Order: sequence, then C-alpha cells, then structure tokens
Amino acid sequence: MTPLTLRGKLLVLLAALAVLGAVAAASLLHAADRAAEKNRPQAGGPSIGSGRISLAAGADRRIVFRNMAWGPHRDELVTVPAGSPTGPRTASGVKCLRFHAAGGTGICLQAVRGAVDDTYRAVVLDSALRERAHYALPGIPTRARVSPSGRLVAWTVFVGGDSYAGASFSTRTAVLDTTTGRLTTSLEEFRVLKDGKEHHAADTNFWGVTFSRDDRHFYATMATGGRTYLVRGDLTARTVTTLHQNVECPSLSPDETRIVYKKRVAGAPADAPWHEYALDLATLRETALAEPRSVDDQAVWLDDHTVSYSLPGDYGADLYSVPADGSGAPKRLMTAALAPAFLE
Repeated sequence: MTPLTLRGKLLVLLAALAVLGAVAAASLLHAADRAAEKNRPQAGGPSIGSGRISLAAGADRRIVFRNMAWGPHRDELVTVPAGSPTGPRTASGVKCLRFHAAGGTGICLQAVRGAVDDTYRAVVLDSALRERAHYALPGIPTRARVSPSGRLVAWTVFVGGDSYAGASFSTRTAVLDTTTGRLTTSLEEFRVLKDGKEHHAADTNFWGVTFSRDDRHFYATMATGGRTYLVRGDLTARTVTTLHQNVECPSLSPDETRIVYKKRVAGAPADAPWHEYALDLATLRETALAEPRSVDDQAVWLDDHTVSYSLPGDYGADLYSVPADGSGAPKRLMTAALAPAFLE
C-alpha cells in the first residue's frame, strides 16, 4: 500500500471535517424542526385559549396544571373545571417546569434559557399568578409543594444525576415561609433522628416534601446508606424523624391519616422500579394501589379517596387517577398534562 502524501492526508482530513460538519448541520436543523413542531398544535389535541387564571378560593372547583400539548401554549400553566378535565383549557402565559398551588399561593419552578447553559429559579406566585419573589436554584427542578394554607412552599432540585433510578444523584430541598421570608436552603441543616438515635452521614439527601395543615410539620423522603425513609419534620424544632422504610415522594391525604408514595419493589426493572402504595399513619399498614405501572411522580390527592399522578405520554406526560384504598383501576384523567393543583 502506497503511503499517503502530506497532500493526501490533508484531503482526507478535509473530507472528514466536511462529513462531520454536514452531520452537525443536519442535527441542528432536525433540532430546529423539532422545536418548531412543538410550537404547532397537534391534530386532535386539546382546545387552548388565552385567559385569566386565579389561584384564589372560588365557588368552582378547578385544576391548574402545566400544559404539555404541542402548540404556542406548551409548558404554560392552564386551567380546566375539575368536572370537565378534558374540556377547553385556559392558558395563563406563565411557564413552569414544576408547579403546585394551595391557599392562594403558587410555586413555579422555571428554566431561564441562556446562550450557553440554562439556569433555574423558584418563583412564588400570588393568586393572580403575579411574581411575589424568586430564588435561584442550584440544580434541575424535580418537586414542588405548597402547604394547605399557602404560607409554606418547598422545592427539590437535582444537583447531580438525572433520575431517582440512577445509582448516583444528589438533591437539595428548600422550605420557604412566605410570611416571614425565612428560607431554609436545605433540609440537610436539620437534626436527624433515625431509629431513635441522632444520625450523621454525608450521603443524606431529602426530597418530596408534603405539608401538614398546622404549617409546622411536614413529611418527606430521606435517603442514606442506600435506603430511603419516610420522615416527619418539625420546622420549629428543625428536626426530622424516621417513621418507615422504602418510601419515596410522599403525599399527605387531606384528612392527614394516610400517605401515598412510590415504593421500590423486588424483581422490578432497574429503570421502572416503583409501585404506588398507601400508608396508614396510625398503624403503618401498607396497601398497594391498583396502578400496575411504575410511577415516577409525587402523587396529588384529588379528594380524601383518590390520587392523581403522571405517566409518560405522547407529548411528555398524561395524568391518571386511582382510588387510594387499593380498589378499582387507574383511569386517564387528562392527556398532555403535568404537575396539577386541585383548587376550590
């Protein structure tokens, strides 16, 4: 084989660069086309129009959530009457990655698009979706909650890794008192009581806060030593206490007697390891819910008997509901929807 001359090597290099450039250009064009496609409404999608949205208490029960349907209102907060979840949606113009609301207060976790990298922030909203305050986030938003009174808000972000199913990730969970402005930037600041003893470990993480009505106590997930625990927190004493093992993303029932959560089950695939359960807080008795699929979400209670949660859908996520006592069967509540708040 004749060795390549310097000119030949340069020609080969130029040809390779040309191929790589063409591939990169094609990728950019595909990404641009995909982005443009998401700005066009899809056939058969929900009807969406602009309007005003209120988080205040009102006569009509309604759902406010992140719209996932492709079109000009994608990622905006929208609302529908609770009695007509598949009906026309009213869009607010406010975009959120994660959202929750209660007591006239909303928490909206947003992306701030940059020329090189995106950053994230938590925005506290009033009942008219106006910004009251905002806070820079140290990672990718994943969970958000507001206390029933609207006084307290919490958010969780990933600061390493991108999935609870991964072997290595880290979270930061913050709690804000919207009345005093006091911000706890990480629940890792709290004293941990594990199995009755004070616990100190560098691998301790928290996520998935759910608040009690008293604006003092809360429940959350704590991970340490390769295990997860349901903890009960006290904002005044600044302590968390373990209650039960193998609990993630708890959600406290309106009557505060039960927690619905996702639990890792033996024999499940590594990328779909969870099943939904309900825990009776008085007896610590678990009941498996009727949803057979793996749910990677923090459920939201529709009422004292039913919970809602997201599963992957054609346009990102769909919302489903299932009875909280283990009976019945899951039902699809809405397509192209995520992060609901049920308001009245």
